[in-house]
Amino acid sequence: METPAANGHPVGANPGTGGFSNRRKAAILATCCLSVLIAGIEITSLNLAIPAIRSDLNATAAHAQWAVAIYSLGVASLLMLGGAAGDRFGRRRVLQIGMTIFLLGSLLCSLAPVIDVLIAGRLVQAVGASMMNPVALAIISQVFVAPDERARAIGIWGAVFGASVVLGPVIGGVLIHLFGWRAVFWINIPLGVVAIIACAVLVPESRSATIRSTDPIGQLLVAGSLFGLVFVLIESSGRGWTHPWIIVTAVATVLAFVGFLRYESRHPEPFIELRFFRSIPFAASTVTALCVFIVWGAFLFMMSLYLQSWRDYTAIHAGLLLLPVGVAVLVVSPISGYLVRRFGSRPPLLITGLMTAAASILLAFVEPTAPRWLLMMIFTAVGIAFGMVTVPVNYTAVSGMPLDRAGTAAGITNTGKQVGISLGVAFSGVLAAGALAPPDGDFADSADPLWVFTFALGLAITALAFVSTSSRAKRSAERLAPLISSTAAERSPSPVSPSAQQHESADARKCPLSWDDWCCAGGNRPRLRKGASSASGPHVHP
Repeated sequence: METPAANGHPVGANPGTGGFSNRRKAAILATCCLSVLIAGIEITSLNLAIPAIRSDLNATAAHAQWAVAIYSLGVASLLMLGGAAGDRFGRRRVLQIGMTIFLLGSLLCSLAPVIDVLIAGRLVQAVGASMMNPVALAIISQVFVAPDERARAIGIWGAVFGASVVLGPVIGGVLIHLFGWRAVFWINIPLGVVAIIACAVLVPESRSATIRSTDPIGQLLVAGSLFGLVFVLIESSGRGWTHPWIIVTAVATVLAFVGFLRYESRHPEPFIELRFFRSIPFAASTVTALCVFIVWGAFLFMMSLYLQSWRDYTAIHAGLLLLPVGVAVLVVSPISGYLVRRFGSRPPLLITGLMTAAASILLAFVEPTAPRWLLMMIFTAVGIAFGMVTVPVNYTAVSGMPLDRAGTAAGITNTGKQVGISLGVAFSGVLAAGALAPPDGDFADSADPLWVFTFALGLAITALAFVSTSSRAKRSAERLAPLISSTAAERSPSPVSPSAQQHESADARKCPLSWDDWCCAGGNRPRLRKGASSASGPHVHP
């Protein structure tokens, strides 16, 4: 237990670094990283478990799609609300609540007697995950105040996610092979309990200096639009496009989306700031993220089924074959950051588009007897595309944005990533339905329409690399920034209580960037306009 000194900082703390000793800050970082490790491993390991789940629970292809897509949909719908809840009610409290909900969802999934219960458990997991990741990253940024130190901490946090992508297939494959698919969910429980206890003991409570008003109607409308779209795409394969449920849901989805656009354009503090899309860099980066993660969602879902259901590989064998994806992500992610710092966002975005298109062409030649070297080439290309995109997309999304709105802009882009995963899984059923029912169909012929679609997305990503970094794009961002800043200045956010303000960290007030800006730039510090500063400093209670 650290003893506060006369200045209010714990004894042994280094001045200018958030008021905590290096040992405690390392423990806080490890606790926050554990949350992203749990969620990251689950993403890839669950895809490997889908064939076993279908066999054990007599699930249809649509059920398998829902088991994967419902998680990303839930996270996309609640991600920004989770971050706002941490700002309002306290980040440590919300992180603990999110971890607890995630564990309850994992327990429900592990005990599921039927596929519908498993799908419900996945939705519960999504509710918890939507609180975990944004709040954990906010805590890291509050504790690590010094710019260089903060960049390193966020870099470690990102590396842990990359490691989870590498370890997920291997750990998932081993668990499924030795203990069955339910072990994929069991592993979350002991790890989560350790994280909850560590959070209670080590993590300081913190909340935002200002509280934005919530927009529940806007959130409901966008969630309804997303769930309706995915429902139509997934269920149309089995029910048919003319089924009454499909028609009614499609109409309701369109009405919800139109209502969302109309309502948000008039709301003083909307859930999604539609004016952001007047910035070409922001709009292009959001669409790029959507396209890349559609390909990512479709690839993971299809290849997990292909390796086990068409090639008859065990789960552990399939996990090892997918290892080049994660290794490529780990290797090229730092290279992507260097390219952004040295040459701007265009080169890594071009590589992402070209690698996506190349992988799609090669996937069209994948048959049940395809050689392993071909699979390794494809998996490596996908890993390069995925590893190259994160830093430039986040960086481009906030280019030209006022500093106090950068976090909101990046939140919208990150929401687009989750939506993309769900749509990728949904499009797999629409465009490659025959490939989801082995051994009755032909994988290559059935999956070709899907790979043509992902090839087109690769070309779109390549084109957007030029669009988002053009001089016209920069001018559009420059025109938008004053409009957003003037509107924000006219608003009166709710202040925190005076007692909470007394605990504000002097070191945090000295920091020229808010945590949002660091997170959005992937730890790569963007250049500040002369005289720019963050809107407010964080409040940390050791």
